[in-house]
Amino acid sequence: MIFKLKEFADWCATPLYLLGGRRPWGPGYYTARKDAITSAIDRKVVRFGAPIPQGHGNALDERVVEYPWVFSNLSASPGKVLDAGSALNHGFLLERLPESAQLTIMTLAPEKRCFWGRGISYVFGDLRDTDFSDGAFDVVISVSTIEHIGLDNTLLYTGDTSKKEEDALGFVPAVREFRRMLKAGGTCLITVPFGRRGVHGWFQVFDAALVKRIVEAFAPANFQIEYFGYFPGGWRRTEAAEIADAQFHDVHAGSRLQPDRAAGARGVACLKLTA
Repeated sequence: MIFKLKEFADWCATPLYLLGGRRPWGPGYYTARKDAITSAIDRKVVRFGAPIPQGHGNALDERVVEYPWVFSNLSASPGKVLDAGSALNHGFLLERLPESAQLTIMTLAPEKRCFWGRGISYVFGDLRDTDFSDGAFDVVISVSTIEHIGLDNTLLYTGDTSKKEEDALGFVPAVREFRRMLKAGGTCLITVPFGRRGVHGWFQVFDAALVKRIVEAFAPANFQIEYFGYFPGGWRRTEAAEIADAQFHDVHAGSRLQPDRAAGARGVACLKLTA
């Protein structure tokens, strides 16, 4: 009920958000972002190799391309699916998963909201060392998660001080776990912020060298990488070189909003890896 009241309050604030110049993370922002995400998923806006409609995701964060990209890469019968990082733990996303999907959500610590009634399994622990058996899943999904692994997760995700780390390569064993947990021929979908390399306490931005480390750690039978960039006016498909110097707008660091109204990453790498 508390979450529904918060969602209703944010929906009521939508006119303020629109009249106030669409400022990221303010009242009404979450409703605008959810509407953009659901519309993009339903209309299959982010398809492999296809241009993104002009203006998509203007002043919205990278989820408006990451989620639609993930859904565009799911088959109608995905089988056993692991959400590595709990990025899909939202009602409006779960209701768009194929009915045949058998979903397990694994994240570091329990969250305030869960959807047990939908038949979802929740597991809590470290993605670098799981108890799942070899080949347990047909699909592993990790949306903007591995950039936090091995860094300071006490800011937003857990009160466990042992998770305040400084290992910028902590994602490597997690990616190896993804590979181990997948059946032969299974699919792993990973998204990370991409651009100017940097470790920012609770997350890091990947560059071309670190994206290569992801691929090397997974050792896929085959793979493809797609890049999306945020530019004044919204998100569009791009090449790695064009966003190699893209900088992340960290709202938690008190960063001043820039004229392009970027809400988070200005570049994203999306990797489809086949076991």
